[in-house]
Amino acid sequence: MARIVITEFMDENAVMRLSEVHDVTYDPLLVDNLTRLIKEVAHADALIVRNRTQVNSELIEAMPKCRIVGRLGVGLDNIDSIECGLRSIKVIPANGANALSVAEYVVTTALLLLRGSYLSSSLVAQGHWPRNALSKGREIQGKTIGLIGFGSIGQLTAKLAKNLGMKVVAFDKEMTASDPVFDELKVSFVELDALLAMSDVVSLHIPLLPSTKGLFDAKRLSLMKRNSILINTSRGGIIDEPALATALKETRLGGAALDVFDIEPLLASTHFMDCPNLVLTPHIAGVTEESNIRVSSLIADKVLEALQ
Repeated sequence: MARIVITEFMDENAVMRLSEVHDVTYDPLLVDNLTRLIKEVAHADALIVRNRTQVNSELIEAMPKCRIVGRLGVGLDNIDSIECGLRSIKVIPANGANALSVAEYVVTTALLLLRGSYLSSSLVAQGHWPRNALSKGREIQGKTIGLIGFGSIGQLTAKLAKNLGMKVVAFDKEMTASDPVFDELKVSFVELDALLAMSDVVSLHIPLLPSTKGLFDAKRLSLMKRNSILINTSRGGIIDEPALATALKETRLGGAALDVFDIEPLLASTHFMDCPNLVLTPHIAGVTEESNIRVSSLIADKVLEALQ
């Protein structure tokens, strides 16, 4: 019987399946108590985390028996994969299991921000009637969405966007225009700056790397089509948050939706105060009831298999 430590929330049925075979410690708040976390992983054979648990050298050093790290998600920037590899620790992400949730978030926020009518409930409830101000919304059909990063999530987002009548263009530095997926999905490959100039909606689907940190600074934001929408469900740190806030307040951009931030949880922010057409969510684009079940079940299966 192996020992498994789960530090963040996981579907209870998946936890039960693991518990039927192995000794499981499950505490979704364990991530917030580093002292206890280090104590719990001392004899762990497997560790299961989401994005907040930092599987860094300190934690890896504290779990000498660990053979497996299961990631309830796809991004690995909170896991020192190189150090894990040196210690023969297998890192298992839940590739593809939350793609639909993220893709739906992108098209939903695009619809909301293009229309610009759905953030007025408090005004109407107070007896105001901003009908003229809210009658200038835009339809999504015929608009162009530019996807930066064209992996599984970007490709599924493309399919949903096309079903809504959008034109889709994409840029991925690891791909070329000759990649067959562009023909298969009828998506045009364009270079980054050209994509920004032509897109009504820009959606980010790239990892946080030294090459992408601060990629969307004030200069790059200025290349975006005026009144366009920016959506980030990938990683914080890719967008210069104060620069984005300035672009929104100066109405150079038509709106933004951010699910990820440079520092998480997001600290009380003065630069985002009073920003028009801004949607902020706490890193939940890939988390729905359905995706949590898929992600948790996939990781439970893979961890059980790896522990055999």
